Amino acid sequence: MSVPRSSVPLRLPYVVCAVFVLLLAACGTGGIIGSRESGAPTRTTGSPGVPGPSAGGASAAGPAAAPPRASPAPPREIPGLGPRTRAAIPAGTRQVFVVTGESPDSNRSTAVLYTRDGPAADWRATAPWAAHNALNGWTAEHWEGDLRSPVGVYTLTAAGGRLDPPAMVFPYDLSPDFKVEGEGFHGEPLEGSFDYVIAIDYNRLPGTSPLDHTRPLGTERGGGIWIHVDHGGPTQGCVSISEGRMRELLSLLDPAKDPVVVMGDAASLGG
Repeated sequence: MSVPRSSVPLRLPYVVCAVFVLLLAACGTGGIIGSRESGAPTRTTGSPGVPGPSAGGASAAGPAAAPPRASPAPPREIPGLGPRTRAAIPAGTRQVFVVTGESPDSNRSTAVLYTRDGPAADWRATAPWAAHNALNGWTAEHWEGDLRSPVGVYTLTAAGGRLDPPAMVFPYDLSPDFKVEGEGFHGEPLEGSFDYVIAIDYNRLPGTSPLDHTRPLGTERGGGIWIHVDHGGPTQGCVSISEGRMRELLSLLDPAKDPVVVMGDAASLGG
């Protein structure tokens, strides 16, 4: 979908309450340690030909306690990403929003936010979120009008929308110019799709408002690739998730963690 033009400058978020919510979807809370039972001491007399404790016998132990069930460990590496994709993620990045397409030509995908505390720490993950991408799927070389989402690793540096943001620390441009009308590819209304958006730094100036139309690679290479509110169908090139997930993602993104989006079909990301 086309992105509306505006001269509205980027405004830093006016809500400065940081929310650090760590959603542990893949990791359990640990097993339940079984209790050990001891039988009361008993005194028995042996029967001829039957082995057993002698008189004044020892205490009898109860059933052995079950061993603790180990919780699945957080991943050291983000699942599904091959060495080439992992190498494209900046070394200092501690937040990675992974959007994995079902196939190169599919417009359905799954999104997971991974966060870690340091370069050597394990990753923590949200539960998988349903998402849409472009109508025709994915491409390693995006061009204007191809109706495919660009594959790659891109920084996330600015957000915006028509609605007040949740409590967050990410730069947010509140503007009425984030509006869209018309219908999607399946006849679904597009209104409200840009109530919350996060600019993907493909062919744009990082740190500027999502409404900025500067295209360093040229207009023919497309642009205006956003994460935005899902309207129930495929996009022209963006990634979309539900409004509730958009609010959650905005509240979790932290510029200090140098967040990026890793996006593409599963085969491409696995390379």
